[in-house]
Amino acid sequence: MNNSILLRSAFLFLLGIFFSVQLASAQDQQEKKVIQLSGIILNADSTDAVAGVNVYVPKKGRGTSSGRFGYFSMPVLEGDSVVFSFIGLKRQTFKVPENVDKDRISLILTMEIDEIALAEIEVMPYPTEEEFKQAVIALNVVDPMSISRANMSPEMLLRWAESMPASGEENFRYFQQGQTLQNQDLYGPRPLRLLDPFAWGQFIRSIKRGDLKSK
Repeated sequence: MNNSILLRSAFLFLLGIFFSVQLASAQDQQEKKVIQLSGIILNADSTDAVAGVNVYVPKKGRGTSSGRFGYFSMPVLEGDSVVFSFIGLKRQTFKVPENVDKDRISLILTMEIDEIALAEIEVMPYPTEEEFKQAVIALNVVDPMSISRANMSPEMLLRWAESMPASGEENFRYFQQGQTLQNQDLYGPRPLRLLDPFAWGQFIRSIKRGDLKSK
């Protein structure tokens, strides 16, 4: 019986403290003035806007983020600590002043790069230096020049050339030829080179010059 009375008394005591804290916090927030905090966030050189910066009041559940041009705007209370954080940039905190005459505050905030210097790390897959040396000696190293000579052989180059797609210049040339043939078809049938006297004249002159023999 005594234990139940003690537990009930302790529960009522803690419940009274909880409601007292909540009431004091609510009264404190009602007394504080609401201020519209706005501004633009720039990089360290003030040349580019920083988008996506987290702007929030810790433990208050209020926050926003900067837009495409680095602009942000959010309601805050007098005395709030507003945190600005972004990956790769140094975190900054702005303290909203007390007893502000106006209901608006404008900021131009610059954020610097957060440079983290790490100590040199040596990564080795072998526990000891001796085992590493033994592994290097046991390697079966292939001469790189032999691989290069095999890749540069005429047979290999011909195989690669046959499997390669047409270049941009070749595609453009084929396209131009197709356009020319389409334009010729608009004005009549295509000429037959076997009946062209000029072509026969060029062919006879090439025979006299011995062009076919040289080939």
